[in-house]
Amino acid sequence: MTHRIYPTKPLECWQKVKELRLNHYKEVITARDQGKIVVQGGANAILSLIAGLGDFVFLGGEPYGASVGFDPAFSEQCAMATEAKGFARDLCAYMRNYLGSMFLDRYYFGGKFPKPDFCISTHICDTHAKWFQIVGEHFGTPHIAIDYPISTTYRRKEQKIEYLASQMHECIEEMEKLTGCYYDDEKLIEAARNEFKTMSLWGEICLLNQSIPAPLDQKSMLSLYVLPLQTRHQNETVQFYELLRDEVKERVENQIAAVATERFRYIDDSQPPWYYLKIFRYLERYGAVSVGSYYSFLLMGMMEEKGGTWVVKKTPEESGIVFKSRDDVLRALAQWYLERSVLCMLLNPHEKSTQMISMVQQWHAKAVIMHLNRGCEGTAMGQLENRLALIKAGIPVLTFESNMADRREFDETQILDRLDAFMQSQGLRKLDDLG
Repeated sequence: MTHRIYPTKPLECWQKVKELRLNHYKEVITARDQGKIVVQGGANAILSLIAGLGDFVFLGGEPYGASVGFDPAFSEQCAMATEAKGFARDLCAYMRNYLGSMFLDRYYFGGKFPKPDFCISTHICDTHAKWFQIVGEHFGTPHIAIDYPISTTYRRKEQKIEYLASQMHECIEEMEKLTGCYYDDEKLIEAARNEFKTMSLWGEICLLNQSIPAPLDQKSMLSLYVLPLQTRHQNETVQFYELLRDEVKERVENQIAAVATERFRYIDDSQPPWYYLKIFRYLERYGAVSVGSYYSFLLMGMMEEKGGTWVVKKTPEESGIVFKSRDDVLRALAQWYLERSVLCMLLNPHEKSTQMISMVQQWHAKAVIMHLNRGCEGTAMGQLENRLALIKAGIPVLTFESNMADRREFDETQILDRLDAFMQSQGLRKLDDLG
């Protein structure tokens, strides 16, 4: 293997994203004192739908559960508090962390766990169908549920769009009754434009990571992709991702690497073990860099595959759709969310395999490292079928078993041994062993 050293430097906007993320979590605590509505729900909730009510702050279940998972001691307390209530240990680890934090009445970012004015969830997996019903029952607050008619085909596309849009119309009426707020369609339109733009920008940033050397590494991307999960409807978020996109473009033009010693590129799969993100730094000792994953690219990045090539999906207005009414916006939102490529992982492992193979090729990766994640049934669905398809396509695959947010299911010695053996099978040695 050629041992080349690329120029590298920290992201100039790194401090900005840390401030935006922390400020958001702190705002959840102070929002009610500022006259803002507090909403809790799954991160896949259509946030611009809430924006028509006026100022609100949203606490997304998955990113909060991941934040708790970063702290193994607190995470274990939360998981055990949830299990003590009779919930099974094999449920979503994010859900157990979130509910445990609520049952303990301890908010990870300080103080007591915040009470929502109402909860809203979109049902894309079995966990989401109950998660925020439990939160609503705990606090005695309303819970609004929206059913996703998700599919990996476009059969009966118009009926599915109409079904989802009609639920959003009903949701608006319900939110008006619950809050007593007048619903402003102009605020809905502005927030929807931001939502489309944020997700499109993240897709553009992910595509830039095809460059050799990679301007971003997965560990950094996992911090950078968080804002769209909570605040993708806000102007400030759009502005940050425009700033990030421009900086990543500059890094590509000047061959600024995320990892100076890059010599082996791979993609990973599923959420990482949040309490052990140094797994990425460990692999960098071999000059190996993760250039992204199906999960981090597509969860909030709007890309689509055209003729075997991934491209940024055009926003509705870029496709010629004009927002003249509330119904126009809601139908555009419905179509946008139903056409997300990431839904394949929940339904069709064969299509996901095809998409992963094209990602490996387009991002110039040499292998896939696959986290068999016991903490998320959705992302774990079909992973072994994906493994077989990748191997059949001539792509080396390493799997390891763990849990994204429950440290009790992580065997450090075994996993590092597997990583060492896999790297060595690819003809790599640790750089510090090469002298």
